[in-house]
Amino acid sequence: MSTCTPSLNDIRACFEGAIPAMMATCAEDGTPNVALISQVHFVDDRHVALSYQFFNKTRKNILANPYASVLLMDPVAAAFYRLRLRYLRTESGGPLFERMKAQLAGIASHSGMAGVFKLLGSDVYEVEAVESVEGERLAPVAHPKPSLLAGVRRATERMAGCCATDELLQTVLAALNDHLGVRHAMVLMLDAATQRLYTVASCGYATSGIGSEIEMGHGVIGVAARERTPVRISHMTNAASYSHAVRSSLRATEPGIELETEIPFPGLAEPHSQLAAPIVSGGRLLGALFVESPTELRFGFEDEDALVAVASHLGAALELLRAADEPAAVEEPAPPAVPSASGAPLPVRHYLANNSVFIADSYLIKGVAGAILCKLLREYSQEGRTEFTNRELRLDPSIRLPDLADNLEARLVLLQRRLAENSPHLRIEKTGRGRFRLRVERPVTLTEIAG
Repeated sequence: MSTCTPSLNDIRACFEGAIPAMMATCAEDGTPNVALISQVHFVDDRHVALSYQFFNKTRKNILANPYASVLLMDPVAAAFYRLRLRYLRTESGGPLFERMKAQLAGIASHSGMAGVFKLLGSDVYEVEAVESVEGERLAPVAHPKPSLLAGVRRATERMAGCCATDELLQTVLAALNDHLGVRHAMVLMLDAATQRLYTVASCGYATSGIGSEIEMGHGVIGVAARERTPVRISHMTNAASYSHAVRSSLRATEPGIELETEIPFPGLAEPHSQLAAPIVSGGRLLGALFVESPTELRFGFEDEDALVAVASHLGAALELLRAADEPAAVEEPAPPAVPSASGAPLPVRHYLANNSVFIADSYLIKGVAGAILCKLLREYSQEGRTEFTNRELRLDPSIRLPDLADNLEARLVLLQRRLAENSPHLRIEKTGRGRFRLRVERPVTLTEIAG
């Protein structure tokens, strides 16, 4: 048996919550107490956090005497490790608390304790020593999963070759599938004005869900985005705040809008493992990268590390493409094109209150993407224009982009895909860097309704 002292990184498999840990504390008079603890969470190579759920004997002892011992078991090798801890503080909010809260929801539902387990705080401890406990261990199991580091390398190499946002979004999902074995995934971008995340790309689902939305702080995705931290659940949870996604109704409430405007969210009916990582660049939240699986314990800490790395690269790539989406050169505007559309008029209604757009009686899109479409249709109807640039959209005050840093290209991708899925007579085609074309195959009757 090796005499090397293990580090916390060496035993990270012990922190997955598959097997409860045992915690020993002492009262002020030296009376020992041993109790099972639901969750021991890896923080970094010197600290762990324990779930504070009840004000019990263990809690009372720690507040009086800050030293404890925790016995952990590796669920694969059946090896035991003992941590000697010193209590530092309790956190009742923030990224660490939210990560533990989400994971505890999965553990509680899996063990039938959803109505009992409730995280009151994350107790942070300094790890003063890690000891390997002698005893028989199971033989190492060969893992069929490919090297995650190699997968991340191949994924980021493919992403680095992308020259457009649409291409980048499709590439990251394909790379997750091809190199990391992820079959169900989606990319969501942040609408800073509404504090919602909207789906711009997905794979592995019966419907794409492009345009569906999640509020910040709701579900695994919303919590990961709000706290800017990865959130991972390894068991299916019945907790309302984490079960797949909290789908708040998007039924329009403005005067004159009576039709449903909710786009069904994609996703597995019964996900057993979920992992979300924020997409951040330059300290600014751009969105979230989300993966899930019908298999329990599908995503471990190494998968979390891999997804965070891919999400970070995606954020940097999105920012580079945003900065490069201006037209390559200033050109003279093309003469107005003669509309070539034919057939029965296509009725389009635009509700100015929230920029909701309906084609016939079917909801298409709202918000900034809706404002963009109606600007294009308005200028097509009035001037016959079909060629546009990102720059003119960014400078048009009627579109009301939240700020200059908003990823306009992602809005155009959203609009392009919603049209492709729901309106075969209207299309948006990219024609060059920062340039695109509106294709109209039927005459359009645009009705704009004030709120």
